Amino acid sequence: MKRRHVLQLAALTPAAAAQAQTAAWPTQPVRMVIPFAAGGPTDVVGRLLADRMSEFLPQRVVVENRTGSGVVIGTEVVAKSPKDGSVILYNTIAHAVLRALFPRLSFDPVGDFTPVALCGQIPMIMLVHPSLGVSNAQELIALLRANPGKYDYASSGNGGAVHLATELLWHQAGGLRVNHVPYRGSSQAMADVLSGRIPIIMDVAAGAVPYLQRGELRAIGISDMQRNPAAPSVPTFNEQGVTGFVAYTWHMVLVPAGTPEPIVTAMNAAINRALNLPGVKERLQELTMTVVSDSTPASAKAFLDAEIAKWEPIIRSANITAN
Repeated sequence: MKRRHVLQLAALTPAAAAQAQTAAWPTQPVRMVIPFAAGGPTDVVGRLLADRMSEFLPQRVVVENRTGSGVVIGTEVVAKSPKDGSVILYNTIAHAVLRALFPRLSFDPVGDFTPVALCGQIPMIMLVHPSLGVSNAQELIALLRANPGKYDYASSGNGGAVHLATELLWHQAGGLRVNHVPYRGSSQAMADVLSGRIPIIMDVAAGAVPYLQRGELRAIGISDMQRNPAAPSVPTFNEQGVTGFVAYTWHMVLVPAGTPEPIVTAMNAAINRALNLPGVKERLQELTMTVVSDSTPASAKAFLDAEIAKWEPIIRSANITAN
């Protein structure tokens, strides 16, 4: 091995370094495929991780944005890539719902991938326009229950994290009937909420906080079991009586199924080391992400399996489609 590679492997855990030395690492830079547009929130976090992972792997990690059909195109690229660690996937909750939203995929989102590490979870905040006249979850639920089908809520698109989380909330609040108005992106949806045309929206916490700070919208609750340091005044739905309501968008690294275990193990160690570097965790927490820096391939798989089991019934019951 080159001296640079030896130094990088020495930075891993001893077990991971020992396995990595026997693994057939690719000779070219590792491609991290992000199936989201460059400059978006997922891309920002993925690029930060890719840059810092490179300090602990034999090859540099470079980002490649492959968008299209939601996350289908980019995910398919990785599913059909060599099983040698040369191409990895950086995906979100979108991976857990691919099978339910796209039943005719040319690949299996479960069987064709091996989870490497869960990197973090980002909760969501429900916002309402002040004209709606409600200030907390119980007031909103009471209003919607008394007026089934009267009110609309916006989302950034069918089948996205905020759409799924909102439908889960309505379900757990007793089966509320609220009309879904999907948009092509969060900025368009938020514009109509700010104008009062659509009174309700769920957004990722990082996106919601600026509207709260400016006093333009009211926060109803956050979809976590504890309050978020970036928005400490926003109560959880659990605090307000919607017991068990938890919903995140999350970030995970996956590789094609069949990738040698030593490569998976060493890559997992590099991810955890990167997430624990000074400044990295703090930066991600600024983006309202709860960092997971001790994930294993096994715990990541268990998490993904649980998310699939959680969201597929919601997708069926709410008749959610990708269109």
